[in-house]
Amino acid sequence: MSNSPLKVCVAACSLNQWALDFDGNYSRICSTIIQAKEQGALIRVGTELEICGYGCYDHFYEPDTLQHCWQTLARLLTNADLRGILVFTGMPVMHRGVLYNCLVAFHNQKIVFIKPKRHLANELNYREMRYFVNWKRARHVEPFILPKQINSVTRQVKVPFGDGVISTFDNVDIGCESCEELFVPHSPHIDMSLDDVAIFINMSASHHILRKLNYRVDLIMHSMKKVGGIYIYSNQKGCDGDRTYFDGCPMVVVNGNLSAQGTQFGLQDTEVVTACIDINDVYNYRSSVMSRSHQAASTEHYPRINVDMVLGGQCELDLTPFIEPRYHTPEEEICYGPASWLWDYLRRSKMAGFFLPLSGGIDSASVALIISSMCHMIVYAVGEDNDNQVLRDVRALTRLPNYTPTDPTELCERMLVTCYMGTQNSSKTTENRAGALAKDIGSYHMSINIDSIINAIINVFSLFTGKSPKFKAHGGSQVENMALQNIQARTRMVVGYFVAQLINWSRGKSGSLLVLSSANVDENLMGYLTKYDCSSGDLNPIGSICKRDLRSFVAHSKSVFGFPSIDAFLEAKPTAELEPITDGYEQTDEEDMGLTYDELNDIGRLRKIERCGPFYMYKRLSCMWEMEPKDLGDKVKLFFQKYAINRHKACVITPSYLCELYCPDDNRFDLRPFLYNPKWDVQFREIDNSIKIGVLAKQQSMQAGIDKFGKKPI
Repeated sequence: MSNSPLKVCVAACSLNQWALDFDGNYSRICSTIIQAKEQGALIRVGTELEICGYGCYDHFYEPDTLQHCWQTLARLLTNADLRGILVFTGMPVMHRGVLYNCLVAFHNQKIVFIKPKRHLANELNYREMRYFVNWKRARHVEPFILPKQINSVTRQVKVPFGDGVISTFDNVDIGCESCEELFVPHSPHIDMSLDDVAIFINMSASHHILRKLNYRVDLIMHSMKKVGGIYIYSNQKGCDGDRTYFDGCPMVVVNGNLSAQGTQFGLQDTEVVTACIDINDVYNYRSSVMSRSHQAASTEHYPRINVDMVLGGQCELDLTPFIEPRYHTPEEEICYGPASWLWDYLRRSKMAGFFLPLSGGIDSASVALIISSMCHMIVYAVGEDNDNQVLRDVRALTRLPNYTPTDPTELCERMLVTCYMGTQNSSKTTENRAGALAKDIGSYHMSINIDSIINAIINVFSLFTGKSPKFKAHGGSQVENMALQNIQARTRMVVGYFVAQLINWSRGKSGSLLVLSSANVDENLMGYLTKYDCSSGDLNPIGSICKRDLRSFVAHSKSVFGFPSIDAFLEAKPTAELEPITDGYEQTDEEDMGLTYDELNDIGRLRKIERCGPFYMYKRLSCMWEMEPKDLGDKVKLFFQKYAINRHKACVITPSYLCELYCPDDNRFDLRPFLYNPKWDVQFREIDNSIKIGVLAKQQSMQAGIDKFGKKPI
């Protein structure tokens, strides 16, 4: 081992890949490889399944997908501009009749190694075991027969396939992980580090969850601090066609220190970060830990796959200094994440903009502010970053070939149409709030009254039944009251879609608009929404964000954008405004639900993240909330009754940006029945029994003079 520097430049990437967009994916892969070469890198690490896109789902079953992956790989191998660098890319590969999620390494137009993923992601919204089988033979490599379209390009008949490590001419070993393999308890890099592997690469497709990046970065840094090594982490960025947003942040870590870190959010299609590092730092770091050396002396060896390249000592750049990790606050994550997701969806759908029913409440205001954030990001990308792809996309969406956005407010007028749809139960206060916010952000705004449509529907019902429903405030029954609320809400949805299709035509413009909905995760969970009302739309950027975080985001927006209208939203009580206001009654969301938004936040996390049914939720909440057992039991029962009755609504919930782990989205993420017994007989009986035991124990303690902390008063 030499004490002189053994320097090498490596590149981590993020790519905004799109499922099944093989031409676009190819172009972005080539772009990052060329950028990496221009920055002096000898290793370029791509993202998981980047050739076809991670989110192909059941398209992985189709032979077309596999064929087009091999065709795209052949294009990469024949591109002479990609020579002189060791490239790691990803695609599905069929081996011996079994489909694997694979990493493919190639160098100088030759395939070096194909490594199948050993640990598959299969929790939450991940379903890799639906399509792939994990490689089960540790430290085993066997030949893979290449298809003809690759054989004709590389003149190779077979290549190594399995669980091994790549070894260069100068004996630098490179080990490979894919996404989930970093997060499992016994990650492959642990055993590889004991077998003298110095460099680890990770090709990932990890999506954004609020506050998740901190965990990811800390995990990589602590892992390398423990075993010693260079970790090159690449992650997909953007919306590849589904509810998730992959949040990039490629990085390079050396012995637990951060050498390079990319951005978490943004509109650019590709990002490459590089670091010049000294491989000898790894060997020196490890040799100083004798307990590690004793374990390494007895470790089982990995098969080596040789690559025809010298890695160390080829870099003339200065060593990259270490940096501190950069994290966004949750408010910033809400500001940038959904905005980036909406931008991807808008430009790839080729629609002309967004339509948002603006109610004057904080939820729809949050969505409007996210669109404003998107417009600010676009102007910055075009003006400061000189991003030609963003400029081309803006011009295509606005149908203005020479347009260059310079003002976010002016751009918002082109991108967003907002509409306040009032009824006889709406107040001037909410109408004014909506109008003030629309003016601040610059949206094209309308304020209309839809009573004539609602009355026409009620009159049709009265005509063929001879009955006229009344609100409860006017002497009507509960069923009448609910029906009259629902028809208002559903009329807004119908009017909204109609306006979204025709408003540009009425303004002399072309194209239709995507309809945005604005129900938060707590309301979705409780079912506190009308099926097919304004909670229905094409996209919902806040559908998995809780009310608590939304309020913090709106307050944050005041400091960032300086809009004076925001204060009124923060001061207002949430209300649906679907019932008449009387001297003794004014409708509010929390009174309607019987639970506060903060209580729903706790319940939602316990239900999904902590996997609590009714009884265990009651037991957990008894330690969290200061509340009488009977009152607590009533709240738990109320939630589960409402949840059971309203669960069917989750089956048609608007596709939502996924960034909260207790999102009740029925599609792949929260798989549960939609027909429940709302009585929950056994579960509620257990709660009642526990309440009785608790009351009895409390009485006995009081008689014995013992307080709730188990102490006798002095």
